[in-house]
Amino acid sequence: MKLVIHDLTKEQSEFLGLEVLENQGNIIVDGNGENHYCIGCFGCWLKTPGRCIIKDEYQKMGEKISKVDELLIISKATFGSYSSVVKNVLDRSISYVSPYFVIREGEMHHKERYHKNLKVSAVFYGNDMTDKEKETSVNLVVANAVNLNGTVGNIDFVDSFEIIKEVL
Repeated sequence: MKLVIHDLTKEQSEFLGLEVLENQGNIIVDGNGENHYCIGCFGCWLKTPGRCIIKDEYQKMGEKISKVDELLIISKATFGSYSSVVKNVLDRSISYVSPYFVIREGEMHHKERYHKNLKVSAVFYGNDMTDKEKETSVNLVVANAVNLNGTVGNIDFVDSFEIIKEVL
């Protein structure tokens, strides 16, 4: 099962057939809902472990990630990073890991809360990415995968969202 986090409009999502993926049991999360930002309160670690204290549709992002084998991020390329919409959803997912730390690959990372191997894949769309921005994007996805105690899947760059259909 897959969790798809994206910043596409409803029309773009329909064009790509993301509702078909959802009907097949996958979880689709867009940033079009009531968009509260992570406030860095650590409530998801201390007060309500595994769940954000902000009560909205992103409250259970950590739990949603725990239920899937693959996290697929579809984002407009933004200066070598995710769009602000996708970044916000990922920030609200910090409850997927615990507040404790371990050394992994010679670096300090959060200790896993859920014992699983998550594959993290990404598709960045936009036709104005430089090679340096692409390199930064790859490094970001790799770092996210390491921190989520996962492995890196495909990382694709496409000129427009329509081409995403070919890599799904």
